[in-house]
Amino acid sequence: MSNQVQIRPITAAETYPLRHQVLWPQESPDYVKLNYDDQGHHFGAFYNNQLVSVISLFIDGNVARFRKFATRPDCQGQGIGSRLLRHVLEYARDKGAQRIWCDARAVNEAFYRAFGLEPEGNRFYRGTIPYMRMARDLKEPVL
Repeated sequence: MSNQVQIRPITAAETYPLRHQVLWPQESPDYVKLNYDDQGHHFGAFYNNQLVSVISLFIDGNVARFRKFATRPDCQGQGIGSRLLRHVLEYARDKGAQRIWCDARAVNEAFYRAFGLEPEGNRFYRGTIPYMRMARDLKEPVL
């Protein structure tokens, strides 16, 4: 499958349907928009020419943050999201970021640990969903 997946830049607006469907379907579509989306680098993973995974990257000096990482449920567990995240980690590193972080849903901790991200601080909640900040240095290449 990995040969059939293409990763390419997309617009913020192109991320909204998947952000909404996967992350916050119970909220209004506007809930998934960020006030500063126009400042981000947005990427999509396409499988059979369909957008199946999205992620948004924001770089501030030498620190990067990724947000709104969403993969269509029927495409999860197939390595598509992993390829997309690996691409974004390398992209951030290539753009001069020395550290990257995200607010991860606690249920996804093991997934992010596989990419070298480690928890920082205490769990917190958005509504009833537990989150944790996870981060890693980008001095070494991403495996």
